Amino acid sequence: MIHYEERMLFALNLLRHPRARLVFITSAPIHPAAVDYMLSLISGIPNEHMRGRLTVLSLYDSSRTPLTEKILRRPRVIEHIRNLIRPECGLMTCFTVTEAERSLAVALGVPLYGVDPDLCWLGTKSGSRWAFRKAGIPLLPGAEDLKTEADLVEAIDHVWEENDEVRRIVVKQNTGFGGQGNAILDLSALHAVSPNSGTSRKVREQALADALPTMRFVDPRQSWETFQEKFEREGGIVEAFLEAKDKRAPSCQLRISPEGSLDAISTHDQLVEGVDGQIYAGCRFPSDAAYRMDIQRDALRVGKVIQDKGAVGRLAVDFLSTQADDGMWQHYAIETNLRLGGTTHPMMLLRMMTDGRYDPATGLYLTPRGEPQFYVATDSMRSDSYRGLLVEDLLDIAAVDGLHYQAWSESGVLFHFTGALSEFGKLGITAVGKSRDEADHWFEKTRQVLDRETKG
Repeated sequence: MIHYEERMLFALNLLRHPRARLVFITSAPIHPAAVDYMLSLISGIPNEHMRGRLTVLSLYDSSRTPLTEKILRRPRVIEHIRNLIRPECGLMTCFTVTEAERSLAVALGVPLYGVDPDLCWLGTKSGSRWAFRKAGIPLLPGAEDLKTEADLVEAIDHVWEENDEVRRIVVKQNTGFGGQGNAILDLSALHAVSPNSGTSRKVREQALADALPTMRFVDPRQSWETFQEKFEREGGIVEAFLEAKDKRAPSCQLRISPEGSLDAISTHDQLVEGVDGQIYAGCRFPSDAAYRMDIQRDALRVGKVIQDKGAVGRLAVDFLSTQADDGMWQHYAIETNLRLGGTTHPMMLLRMMTDGRYDPATGLYLTPRGEPQFYVATDSMRSDSYRGLLVEDLLDIAAVDGLHYQAWSESGVLFHFTGALSEFGKLGITAVGKSRDEADHWFEKTRQVLDRETKG
């Protein structure tokens, strides 16, 4: 988990401002080659000039405690950071914001760029459904603000009774991450007590309560006991499982600036995996032209609701989309993330490399020459055969096989999340091209090259 801190390396792009200083803090050391590689992506500024304004600070603490809490426990580290920064013109940015990040910003005496922790409820599953209703955009049949097992059973029964075609129910913890806080209840196994069977509500609710421990938990380490404990502590929702042959998971990323602007900054089609497609695995930019402007419109409506509550920072609105027989797409908003996400760093890496811009009128990313670019990205290109590869090995293989992004062709591969490669056989890539097909080509070529080089 600590290697996910490397996602924030795109922040090195701030060093393209020739007077900017950056202090980058991690739990465990980041390989110097990974930092040098990121700096090499920034054009127009000599590496030595950027190096002189960059401090990479490691706490040498690989425990599972959140990074900010590790910093707060080290007063000397806080004093050291305070001596490195200029509070009068600085700010603090991070992946997500909690009370801990707010406390650290206060201790450092700098503004925090992110959502106020008092508004974090808007990014929970329950808060998301509230905002969707307030914005007037479609959401799946379900219920929110649930706390107890009795709440859960009653809500499932109501959704089942009002929508007799529902075959599965998704139960979600309010603060679940990447699908890991979800569970699937198969109602087909309870057909004998369905709302149309003539069974009494009392009997049906008892059958539902008895079935909860049999749910399929997306996180295989979960049991009903552990799932229930967090659900009752933090709350959650239930939603009808969207049954469709052709189902997409698009997402729109927004930014609310401190000055008051609300801007769309990208759309993606998320790549999901797992038996029920509940786990985020990567993304494709831009989302399908058939609907990307529709989800951008709906996401901006949600963003306005959240902005009116006083939120500042980056956020993303996730959807599920299905195509009807007439070819039209129907979209259902399912979640709002009031933080950076898996779709943030691929776009920021592309901006680092090309210094282009997102065009909200078309949903395309345009280079300074006005040409569109496309990419497919993942944090989860993995294989047991990749274990043991060092960052230097990866960069060497990429150079020999011509995988590295080339400015002259405006295509190739950007590597990230490399700290997990040697131990876990896992890395992240963003494969860029001037068309979807070219991006797919670079993605698959990277996999083929790594498989060939590590075979045997």
